[in-house]
Amino acid sequence: MPTRIFALAFLLFCTLLAGCGAKDDPQAALEAALQQLQDNLEAKKNNAVLDQLHPQFSAQGEFDREWAQRTMLLLFMRHKNIKVLALSKNSYLDTTYREKGHTEAQVALAGAESLIPDSARHYNVKMEWWLEGDEWKLARLNWQ
Repeated sequence: MPTRIFALAFLLFCTLLAGCGAKDDPQAALEAALQQLQDNLEAKKNNAVLDQLHPQFSAQGEFDREWAQRTMLLLFMRHKNIKVLALSKNSYLDTTYREKGHTEAQVALAGAESLIPDSARHYNVKMEWWLEGDEWKLARLNWQ
């Protein structure tokens, strides 16, 4: 269960990077969506994270949006502070399908009751983003 909790958090990680995405620059918008996801996770904004998930969201090929919501709730209740650290990351646009983007990252997810983390995990994360209108939505999430 801790792995699933951290998995979502990391997912929640995922969002490590930054950038102010201009609507006319899909790469910048993808990186901005990733940063917003990280910010929302660290701020424990459950509804904001859910808004960033595509309606057909799937994690590890078997978990859906309801799982994500329950997992975040558990994570947020268990840890007063959540930190997502991107150890490395690479986001890129799909060359075949312009409405798809991908992020691959190594992420450390830490939870704490105060300043010193009382739990931490490392994940290799792969995310697939789908462009909905002018917003990138997280559609697929996988980790090791």
